[in-house]
Amino acid sequence: MFVRTAGERDLAAIRALLVETWHATYDAIYGAARVTEITDEWHSIASLKTRLTKPNSEFLVADDGKRIGGVAFAEGIGGGEEVVLKQLYVLPGLQGRGIGGMLLDEIIESFPEARAIRLEVEARNTRAVAFYEANGFVRSGDAGEHAGAPGEPTLVYRRSLAG
Repeated sequence: MFVRTAGERDLAAIRALLVETWHATYDAIYGAARVTEITDEWHSIASLKTRLTKPNSEFLVADDGKRIGGVAFAEGIGGGEEVVLKQLYVLPGLQGRGIGGMLLDEIIESFPEARAIRLEVEARNTRAVAFYEANGFVRSGDAGEHAGAPGEPTLVYRRSLAG
């Protein structure tokens, strides 16, 4: 797999990856019907397309020439001092092979002026929590902005960068 910037020709494959990954990860937490509602709204082709031209952002895919195995999206905020990782997903069958780490590294390299990277994660997504902690993220005391499971805020993690 190699990491590259996402393009319009990738959007259908990115959507398929997100739908598959979300169902594998969140069906047990939210229920399949709710996951379908979320993916139809958040991961529509139109929604994904807006990310391609969003200022101060990076939209990446991990590609082996035959398929897209992972996706990441992040935005620089505060004049580029902080990066907010909005998405990092790897196909369930390819998880544990270093693809997530490659995407995370490239996101960080895409924002050389950044001093920190922040993300939110569903508390019951234990595999993602373990991944981020293994990659140097520390849980912040902040409550997440996005609703996790009903009534539960997401967890906020941060990592300082050399910048």
